[in-house]
Amino acid sequence: MEVGRVLHMNGGIGEASYANNSLVQGKVISMTKPIIDAAITELIMCSSSSMARAAKSLCMAELGCSSGPNTLIVATEFVKLVSQLCRKHGHDQLPEFQIQLNDLPENDFNSIFKSFAPSFHAQLLQEVGSSAPHCFFIRGSWLLLWQAFCSKITAFFHSSYSLMWLSKFQRDFSTFLRCRSEEVIGGGKMVLTLLGRRSESASSKECCYIWELLALSLKEMVSQGLIEEEKLGSFNIPQYKPSLSEVKIEVEKEGSFTINRLQVSEIAWAACGDGGFCSPEYSKNGVDDGYNVAKCMRSVAEPLLVEHFGELVIDQLFENYRNILSDRMSKEDTKFINVTVSMTRKE
Repeated sequence: MEVGRVLHMNGGIGEASYANNSLVQGKVISMTKPIIDAAITELIMCSSSSMARAAKSLCMAELGCSSGPNTLIVATEFVKLVSQLCRKHGHDQLPEFQIQLNDLPENDFNSIFKSFAPSFHAQLLQEVGSSAPHCFFIRGSWLLLWQAFCSKITAFFHSSYSLMWLSKFQRDFSTFLRCRSEEVIGGGKMVLTLLGRRSESASSKECCYIWELLALSLKEMVSQGLIEEEKLGSFNIPQYKPSLSEVKIEVEKEGSFTINRLQVSEIAWAACGDGGFCSPEYSKNGVDDGYNVAKCMRSVAEPLLVEHFGELVIDQLFENYRNILSDRMSKEDTKFINVTVSMTRKE
């Protein structure tokens, strides 16, 4: 399986699309907003990056942007907050903003520009006013381990829920940091949120439980004669969920960035639906929650599954998965663990 070709979320805006099933990812971005805002504020106000405050053009990049209502959340916040800070400190001439949207080549960029970019501009006009700055979108078909941008041009990098797909984490994450260090300005900022774990054990339940339950669904399909056992044995999810200390160690070992903030947070699987953050009452509603989590996971994993097992088994696979999830979520406290790190490029 050529991972770079099939590792993408479901495109479009249909029932099984990532755009319509990425509510939990949006909630995680909202949870990390204080860290994102602090990084942007430090970028503009810190004396070592005062060039950013007076720059005619500022570039930010959303790494692993996917396609949906979450794609432009941080870009909107970046433009809005920078504009407010510049005006507050007497810079009436706002910079132009270059917004790099980067993901693997098969990402549904068309839906971003057709369905979501217009609302971005409308929101800016509403929040910043008629003098909202010029914003230019740049599409990038990007691999995590390549240098994707010109040297020393990007002021702010953001990525949420994409870097856990670096399955050879230590080597790949170090390469990722080195590539970004070549692209970001001195004093530039980077905020990364990954699915992770609290435990130091890579074999802990936190690491892959949601995928283990998908594996149970696949095993049911094998027992029903719908999937070949050899096919199941050769299927792997190219994902690694690091602990907080693993992230810290790799950043310090690579040496290009200073860690400003490093934290672990959690959010209930139930937040895949319309429920609140880790609400016990909401989490006990296993049946509906299982349906929502199965839809969320389908929007993420379907391209990988279709490539390996074929399209005909997908509906039954996720019906089985929904039932398994509903059962476990009604009995267990099921949560996603997030690791967020905010960094500054050393001068």
